Amino acid sequence: MTDVRQQAAEHLRFFADLGVNGVSSDPRWRTPAVVPDLPLSPAASAPGFGEASPSLIRVSRNAAETLAAIQTDIGPACMRCKLATLGRQKVVFGVGNPDADLMFVGEAPGGDEDIQGIPFVGRAGQLLTKMILAINLERDQVYIANVIKCRPPGNRNPEPDEIETCEPFLFQQIDAVRPKVIVALGAFAAKTLLRTEESISRLRGRVFDFRGAKLIPTFHPSFLLRSPERKRDAWEDLKRARALLTSPVTGAE
Repeated sequence: MTDVRQQAAEHLRFFADLGVNGVSSDPRWRTPAVVPDLPLSPAASAPGFGEASPSLIRVSRNAAETLAAIQTDIGPACMRCKLATLGRQKVVFGVGNPDADLMFVGEAPGGDEDIQGIPFVGRAGQLLTKMILAINLERDQVYIANVIKCRPPGNRNPEPDEIETCEPFLFQQIDAVRPKVIVALGAFAAKTLLRTEESISRLRGRVFDFRGAKLIPTFHPSFLLRSPERKRDAWEDLKRARALLTSPVTGAE
């Protein structure tokens, strides 16, 4: 094989690893606004590689593929921050519908989540499932994640260095799912995402713009288990989230 053909073959293998199924000499191929499913003819665009039937090129991943890539990047034994050495058992990535319109973001995994590797599966998770059902949705119709992916020892609040390390993965998840509405569960999640020191009592009841979605802060299910009298407030927040899913709004605080 000549050097030119060998280099071309290596380029094709590289693009195949990215999920690209072919190349094209069409000028549109070199512009940023390439549509993901652009028809092309490999035989016409890659001389010397023989005849081939028309194919489709997929430049961008869908949400499920992107989430899988993010999870692979994190890995099952992430060592990026000190939580890896402080008793963490499993990295708790996220769960649910990759194309969900509604996303819930909590603080960090707890004990049950650390064992199972799934967010919100303990008592607080059971209450969250009931909250989701209350607005006529199933749990597998939404997407659920946390600000950080590993359990802090003793369920303490995540520390600044841990947030700085892990929060970008949450942002990648949000950008992959592209929900219409995000419900921030609890003071820590809401204050971290909104970069504010306001209390959850002052934040809830309001709607914020956040990464292309509407963000609604509300009480964490674990808090509601301890303070059931605040469930009515959380119900109002959930009704607001449900309304936003069906009727777009323009104003946000």
